[in-house]
Amino acid sequence: MSLSRVRKNLTPWIFLAPSLLGVTIFTAVPFFDVIRRSFQDTMGAAFVGTANYRAVAGNRAFRLAVGNTARFLLVCIPLLMGVSFGAALLLSAGADNSGDSGTAGRDPKNKGRYGIFRTTLVLPMTIPAASMVLVWKILLCPDGVFNQFLAGVTGQVWEVDWAFSRWAFPVLIVTYLWKNTGYDMILWLAGLQGIPGELYEAAKMDGAGFWSRLRYVTVPCLRGTFGLVGILSVVNSFRVYREAYLLAGSYPDTSIYLIPHLFAHWFLDLDVQKMTAAAVMLTAAAVVPAVGVFIAGKGKEQ
Repeated sequence: MSLSRVRKNLTPWIFLAPSLLGVTIFTAVPFFDVIRRSFQDTMGAAFVGTANYRAVAGNRAFRLAVGNTARFLLVCIPLLMGVSFGAALLLSAGADNSGDSGTAGRDPKNKGRYGIFRTTLVLPMTIPAASMVLVWKILLCPDGVFNQFLAGVTGQVWEVDWAFSRWAFPVLIVTYLWKNTGYDMILWLAGLQGIPGELYEAAKMDGAGFWSRLRYVTVPCLRGTFGLVGILSVVNSFRVYREAYLLAGSYPDTSIYLIPHLFAHWFLDLDVQKMTAAAVMLTAAAVVPAVGVFIAGKGKEQ
């Protein structure tokens, strides 16, 4: 192998070296230490086997937090992806005046309205969580605007504390959707704008209607975008803890007691063994299915 070829092969790794070193030092090494500690006692002096894992699995708060987090993901991720995809389709088709989704924003006449609508949906992303939660508290407290509105409509007194009642979970869902719809919509729009307009024109010539074009042109062309939006939606869903904590405090209604709440309490109690065991269990629960899907996808390609 010639020297020039060796340099060519090494060049990418030289540029990647700082990032790989950072990931190794700040992510990989600490995680392996977490795995080690999950099998030791509080002092880290004795091997206790799976005792920490059994303690976590039998912990009532852990089961509650995992159940609520799983329910939140199962409800919010499909809702968010559906709402944001629908908004992207409407925005894209409206901007083009043709009803097709792959030519968003190409009509100069609709550029202004397109930009205003998109900015309106993206605006929640720019609002700090603390400011947003303050508004929600004004709206949802027992003497808040929402209860006064309901009282004016129904003629009855409403004193529901929406953040500390059985409505806390729906409130958290609405908060999450309001905060993240614009972000996912931009990702969908980027994918839609990458679809060649010729595909829609060819489908029209073959007599395909809107739903047929959506099914056989738009959706297949957005498979990569679908995976990206799904992953980022899951990542952003764990950030909802900020809103849940600021809105309802450290001990919220049991319906919105999430995994971050549990870890925050264990951290304050310095319960390292439970934190490490739970971290390994949750990581395995996330990584194993992802690896399985990846292997299955590779198998289909072959």
